[in-house]
Amino acid sequence: MKLAAAILLLTATNVAAENSTIRTRNLQKRNAKDGKSAKGSKTSKASKSSSDGTCAATTKPVAGANPCAGTKIEIPNEDCFVDGEIVVNVQSGTDVTYGYAGNLETDGVMPFTDPYFMSTMCPVNVHWHLGAEHRSEGQYDEDGVGPDERRLAEGARLGLRCHHYDAEDPKFTEEYDWKYCVDMHVGETYEVHWPHSAAGDCGTVNQFQTPFYDGVFCNAERLDLTKLPEQVGVQGQVFTIVNDEDYYWPDMMRGMIVDPDLEMGVEITKYTGSTTGTSRDNEVCSGYTPITWQVDRTCHMVSASSFDKMCADMLSQRDDMSDDLYAHGARELVISDLAADNHVWDRKTTEKSDKRVFRMVYD
Repeated sequence: MKLAAAILLLTATNVAAENSTIRTRNLQKRNAKDGKSAKGSKTSKASKSSSDGTCAATTKPVAGANPCAGTKIEIPNEDCFVDGEIVVNVQSGTDVTYGYAGNLETDGVMPFTDPYFMSTMCPVNVHWHLGAEHRSEGQYDEDGVGPDERRLAEGARLGLRCHHYDAEDPKFTEEYDWKYCVDMHVGETYEVHWPHSAAGDCGTVNQFQTPFYDGVFCNAERLDLTKLPEQVGVQGQVFTIVNDEDYYWPDMMRGMIVDPDLEMGVEITKYTGSTTGTSRDNEVCSGYTPITWQVDRTCHMVSASSFDKMCADMLSQRDDMSDDLYAHGARELVISDLAADNHVWDRKTTEKSDKRVFRMVYD
């Protein structure tokens, strides 16, 4: 496994000691009065507040060393097939429709099936793709729709779309005055990814990183080479952006939206796969594998202001996350021969006594 070998090599270079030294730095502390004032200037809806409020929303923490910078482990892409034989590990994004499973045997390796907050993983980045990289039949698939004649993100490949768009409904067509996100459009479909890692600088001002690989591998010595799907994972959730404040969510940066009453983040497919992006397809595959994916099978509507607030929050991190303020291109859907055979599906029970009870299906 190339990913495991690379982590082992990095650990041998004693990066742990180097990072420990960096973290002993004596950071200058913020003036208590100024810190209190800055906090007071923020509002719950920063993206729509006055100019003073929005400025406060993008104020960065005190400058300091970033122990995660440059810790990405470089693992090149490789051919998926050699002489017609599969020579790579499981890939993403796949079909996540209930009941689907790929053909690539995983030899008993299973995804991490509990919520990530029940693990040692923490979110280390948020970014999104133009259209969905995964497929959920009837939710985001080949029959999805979206705005026509819109300027898409430069050079970005459009993935699959949701079914919400209605050209006669102004919430899908009236453009939003974006302040922080770049080249985004009302009515379009986006798949948001939250990479998680047990090797992140969890609980510190350096937790969120761009590129996300720096966050995933910040403390690579913590990763157990035999348990990577338990220590590196991604949450995926697909949205159609609307210009309607009834769909506002204040904190999209830190993870998937979970609200059982609204059936958000509850119909989840879990499987092992890889990193995505347009440098990979069904001929050139990712070497960052196997990792856990937990993907919401339902497409949801979310306000443009929710996305813009997320972008403002990203700009408030110590690390420069500006390279993730726009939609990245979508990898083409992974074929079944490269998709894991270990898909697990969460579904709500039909018990009316407790709508928050779910069952996990392995068959």
